[in-house]
Amino acid sequence: MAATLGRICGSKLLKSVPALNLQQANNLSTAKTWTNGQKKLVATIGALTGGVGALIYAMEQSVDASGTEVHPPSMPWSHNGLIAALDHASVRRGYEVYKQVCSACHSMQYIAYRNLVGVTHTEAEAKAEAEGIMVRDGPDDTGNYYDRPGKLSDYFPSPYPNEEAARAANNGAYPPDLSYIVSARKGGEDYIFSLLTGYFEAPAGVPLREGQYFNPYFAGGAIGMAQVLYNEVIEYQDGTPATQSQLAKDVATFLKWTSEPEHDVRKGMIIKVLGIMTFLTVVSYYIKRHKWSALKSRKIFYVPKKD
Repeated sequence: MAATLGRICGSKLLKSVPALNLQQANNLSTAKTWTNGQKKLVATIGALTGGVGALIYAMEQSVDASGTEVHPPSMPWSHNGLIAALDHASVRRGYEVYKQVCSACHSMQYIAYRNLVGVTHTEAEAKAEAEGIMVRDGPDDTGNYYDRPGKLSDYFPSPYPNEEAARAANNGAYPPDLSYIVSARKGGEDYIFSLLTGYFEAPAGVPLREGQYFNPYFAGGAIGMAQVLYNEVIEYQDGTPATQSQLAKDVATFLKWTSEPEHDVRKGMIIKVLGIMTFLTVVSYYIKRHKWSALKSRKIFYVPKKD
């Protein structure tokens, strides 16, 4: 009895699948039509998205081309590579340029002296830099405010007490904070370098008011900041010749670091990710070949069942 039941069940498994009825065929046809409609919808959305993107790009290029400023050339910065780190010697020299030249007008309210540790200065050097400023603190136990030497936790001091004082000292122009200036300006460090080295005599027909200077890299050409970088305007501690281009290059690199303090960490993470992904790809390929080798190389033989 059991053998007979097994033969009956087995024979059912060997039977061919019955043909689809009309209702199932209609359902499949409807599903196929809906799929084609979805494809057309996706294609239409993709075409519209691509057209809008192309229009935005064309408008941006048109605005850039119609601007009055000269676009800065692309410089061969040493940190432009995929895994290239910042030149920390240049960052340190750039800090010297900021401290001795730029800090007279520009603030860096988001950079603290502790940020220098391990990047441009040792902890002792950064403490010495911080102690070179006086910070208004308090109140003390008697309710009075007092001045104290700076600490690592203090931020770079502002040259002006408020915006109104800054404008009054610069003919109405407000010197921007330089903490994130590279990220805030189109062209990044190329723009900073070109602006600092791009002062010229105003051409005929370009009116300049009192206290303005001509710089083709600045929007409108008239800038309220005078040229501040000249050959040997400061003396580097490491003995590097302080030419105008060297000064501009170093301070632009320093401002690149202040705008992206995670720059080197991000580049280092790329190396780790590439290494790990390469290893995992090799292991995955080996496992795939190992697991599927038996399935892909097998041979299936159908032996007719004997009653």
